[in-house]
Amino acid sequence: MKIRVCPARAPIRRKLVALMPAVVLTWAVGLLVFQVQIASFGTNAQDPGVRGGGAAAGGPLAGLTAQEAEYFTAGLEDFEEVEDVPDGMGPRMNLDGCGSCHSQPAIGGTSPAVNPQVAFATADGGRDSVPSFLSLNGPVREARFVRNRDGTPDGGVHALFTITGRPGADGCRLAQPDFERELANRNVIFRIPTPVFGLGLIEQIPDSAILANQSSSASTKSSLGIRGRPNYVVSGRTISGQTNNNGNDGTIARFGWKAQNKSLLLFAGEAYNVEMGITNELFQTEREETPSCQFTPHPNSVSDMNAADPVAFTSSIEKFAFFMRMLAEPKPSSDRPNGSRSISNGKALFSSVGCAFCHTPSFTTARSQIAALSRKQVNLFSDLLVHDMGDGLADGVSQGGAGPREFRTAPLWGLGQRIFFLHDGRTSNLLTAIKAHQSSGSEANEVVGAFFNLGESQKQDILNFLRSL
Repeated sequence: MKIRVCPARAPIRRKLVALMPAVVLTWAVGLLVFQVQIASFGTNAQDPGVRGGGAAAGGPLAGLTAQEAEYFTAGLEDFEEVEDVPDGMGPRMNLDGCGSCHSQPAIGGTSPAVNPQVAFATADGGRDSVPSFLSLNGPVREARFVRNRDGTPDGGVHALFTITGRPGADGCRLAQPDFERELANRNVIFRIPTPVFGLGLIEQIPDSAILANQSSSASTKSSLGIRGRPNYVVSGRTISGQTNNNGNDGTIARFGWKAQNKSLLLFAGEAYNVEMGITNELFQTEREETPSCQFTPHPNSVSDMNAADPVAFTSSIEKFAFFMRMLAEPKPSSDRPNGSRSISNGKALFSSVGCAFCHTPSFTTARSQIAALSRKQVNLFSDLLVHDMGDGLADGVSQGGAGPREFRTAPLWGLGQRIFFLHDGRTSNLLTAIKAHQSSGSEANEVVGAFFNLGESQKQDILNFLRSL
């Protein structure tokens, strides 16, 4: 597969640059509206907003060998690649490259301020319309339908766009799903990209450490209504009629909004097929098999058996996995823009009100053949368990052992430079996101209540601490 990095994206980017002033203004107004919304929470504390300065993420782990660095660079190139129909993109897809979704504040991050899906809908002759749930200043989103037409559980991704009209797709005629009808039936939920920074470190956390942390402070957690449990990789486990297709080795999955994926290789292979429509060694058949829309041999991307060089031999999904595995964790702010005392106080309060019972500050990795991953502290701020988040955040979708109201505790490292929050990107305001954790049945109700019962300066300290991460 040929490598065509960022310059190939120039036509789309020119459109985005032309729209940038309006986008920045609209985004600023949106943030102002969110600041007004917090008055209903009975607080004067404010989200400091996206931390300024350069990106505190996006580079490789320290201490990689020369060969490991070579694999990281090859993975980075593939991650930045812009796909097209001759590459195997489609027939249905959400975007044309991993780097388009994962770009804030640097490659490997999450949704940027300007959503590239809007321009992509009609780029290169595309004939797709932009669904109403996408906006230029909103997050990159994928759409899932909760139910099938017969009322049985769905939960799968329904790709937003098609290859119809694009170069290399002659004769292919596909219609987009009827998103407006499904929206009217309250049958669509959304997901935004999760950052992939530091995922190699998370992959190396032993199951035993996750279980030990789950058992710690059990009585206090119970008194607060905090339960949480692993999403085990167990074949045949069913919740709401859906079975787990993630394997059957009995270990703890940890990647994705519902901790539905066990390994970075599986995470990469699924994304390549589901988000871009590119079949690979893990997912060898197209999700859309209309005969007139098949233009490349199957699967689209596999290891090159004829390559003499080990890196050239490696398939794209393996390169993606190497890139994510050796991508460094995001670093907290070094200049303490809101004051070191406030951030220090906020960190202590974050633990004392109970946030750290789910957003566990750190773990330690097991031994690894990659020295840069071996016995390292992982400051992720997550217990990697799934929790019942109540009716307010429920999406009605089950994945593996995670039910319709359950989500993995989102790692908070790098939060200071994120724009959109929660699984569907519904807000850019930390206070709104915190409040959304509180609803009927949520395990976070007591902790969120404790947060809002703090003094104004104390709440502000916690917000300052979070934006320092």
